[in-house]
Amino acid sequence: MKRFLLFVLLLVLVLGAGAAFWVSRRVSVPYAGFTGEQFVEVPPGESTIGIGRRLVAAGVVRDELTFRLAWRWSGGGRSLKAGEYRFMEAQPPAMVIDRLARGDVYLVPLTFPEGLTIEEMAQLFAQAGLGDARSFVTASRDAAAIKSLDPEADTLEGYLFPDTYHLPRHTDAAALVQRMTSRFLGVFDQQMQARAKATGLSVRQVVSLAALVEKETARGEERPKVAAVYHNRLKIGMPMQADPTVIYALKRAGQWNGNLTRAGLQVDSPYNTYRYPGLPPGPIASPGKASLEATLAPANVDSLYFVSRNDGSHVFASNLPDHNRNVQEWQVDYFRRERK
Repeated sequence: MKRFLLFVLLLVLVLGAGAAFWVSRRVSVPYAGFTGEQFVEVPPGESTIGIGRRLVAAGVVRDELTFRLAWRWSGGGRSLKAGEYRFMEAQPPAMVIDRLARGDVYLVPLTFPEGLTIEEMAQLFAQAGLGDARSFVTASRDAAAIKSLDPEADTLEGYLFPDTYHLPRHTDAAALVQRMTSRFLGVFDQQMQARAKATGLSVRQVVSLAALVEKETARGEERPKVAAVYHNRLKIGMPMQADPTVIYALKRAGQWNGNLTRAGLQVDSPYNTYRYPGLPPGPIASPGKASLEATLAPANVDSLYFVSRNDGSHVFASNLPDHNRNVQEWQVDYFRRERK
């Protein structure tokens, strides 16, 4: 009897070890019943069994038994996250379960550089294959989220914060616009709002000025100097005379051809700061945090002018004669030398 019991015990141990080995192999051997790439959408509230069926149907897991074994093997009871998952190659079922438990969903990175308009952002949205450009523009016409800061806003121009956003492939434009506006509100927080109030300018004016800074220079060390130029002009009632505002006006009128001419400088638009005094009626682009900061803390200089050195940098002047000499050197003489 003792020998028989010992035999049974050994048999059970062998069978148990064999079963464990079989399960281990089944959940650890990579499998792919698809070619190329495969996307699996897990809707919110989907049951664990339902998720398994979706993975099997997509060829990511061999069969439902394998899925259940892998789920149990990984601890069971793990919450599998909703979202879209991309599979590029054969993976062990246990690894598939781990990905879903971590919520390692597939997201498309979309970067909006500083200084873009709504229309330009809409084109990037469409080019990324996330949706229709017009839907982005339409969503951006709802300025309700910014009304408490800017009661005059009739669009979100200037308030869609430039950043890199990681998005599902099928992104709702309105949801993205809301996220970008929330990001702006997170950056332009109460502390920054208090600093804006101290300048004597409205939030709309601060963002409008910051947009000019953003469009005029990409150099961090120059932003406070450019901001100072526009602050100084405002103080003495001098026209802004900012080329980017004219370009914006021409784009709105459908007249921009890539070249700013003397005729273009005469376009009759409130955004033409050569013809109309003060800041433009609203932002002409979305400024980044650095330009907002520079606008709220301009350099302590008396500069009223600046001109490009044609390398991304600028030379500044506090009076017209010096500015004219700079224009002669860096615009007239420079291009004469370049043509030789």
